[in-house]
Amino acid sequence: MPELTKIGVFYDGNYFLHVSNYYNYDHPQRRRLSITGLHHFIEARVSEEEGVPLSRCKIVDSHYFRGRLNATEAQQRGSALYYDRVFDDILMSSGVTTHYSPLRSSHGRRHEKGIDVWFALEAYEQTALRKFDVVVLIASDGDYVPLVRKLNSLGSRVMVIGWDFEFTTDSGSGMVTRTSQDLLREASYPLAMSELIDHPKNDAERRVVDSLFVTEKKKESNGVEEKPSASLVLEDPVDGEIGEVMESQIFSLKGGYGFITYPPNNLFFHHTNVKNVRFEDLLEGDPVEFTLAHSDKGKLVAQDVYFLGELEEDDASEQE
Repeated sequence: MPELTKIGVFYDGNYFLHVSNYYNYDHPQRRRLSITGLHHFIEARVSEEEGVPLSRCKIVDSHYFRGRLNATEAQQRGSALYYDRVFDDILMSSGVTTHYSPLRSSHGRRHEKGIDVWFALEAYEQTALRKFDVVVLIASDGDYVPLVRKLNSLGSRVMVIGWDFEFTTDSGSGMVTRTSQDLLREASYPLAMSELIDHPKNDAERRVVDSLFVTEKKKESNGVEEKPSASLVLEDPVDGEIGEVMESQIFSLKGGYGFITYPPNNLFFHHTNVKNVRFEDLLEGDPVEFTLAHSDKGKLVAQDVYFLGELEEDDASEQE
């Protein structure tokens, strides 16, 4: 009987969330990526690439890395604690080990710190200890190129699962996501997931694509996705200049976008413009800082949106 082909999977959680948000909010799929479906896909793809039976290809270890709010801050974010726990349950049921680092605050802005280093160290250490035949990186950053080279030196093949996509938001702004070409070149098995999802070649590939997403969510009773109202078409501000950093509060939140109070109109912002918390963690009425900008279509919008929550005492003390 052939030996087991052992697979280790490592998620850059912030990147995975970004991609999943894209498919949930901005892609015709309107569904989130499925951890279970993605794992089945990985095993099948490794079986194909390695030329071994599917029954002998198994994910034996998987890890998820991400910065997140502490419990006190999450409790203040409405349902954030609940949805964090729901996703934790999904990861646990799929056998994924979670690695969370507290989001660090600096002048009211939260940032991940050191999570990519932790990701790389854990991937290398676990590969050295467990001797994975194939290491799967769900990541896009070229900073992981040295990691891939180190994993190759251990005799492991590396599969990089990446997405390349671009789209235009409802405000007319163009959004682009690209996986590092240097990272893809170093991988033994680079996978262009966007091409597979958007252009399946046959019924078999269409079934594979469908399995990559969670069960289709229920539509609203009218079956129509709500779009920004024509009454919210933006005009030039009474005061404030393009590029100026300003403060206001969240006026409303929709599926993947929202509006910031800014008389005489409300400024549109897209979920990809939220910088220091998850879009899902925002609440109507939250104080925010943003940069005044024009979209590609000339409409006034908010970019680089930062939630302005109060700093925790521990965070504040770190800045002294």
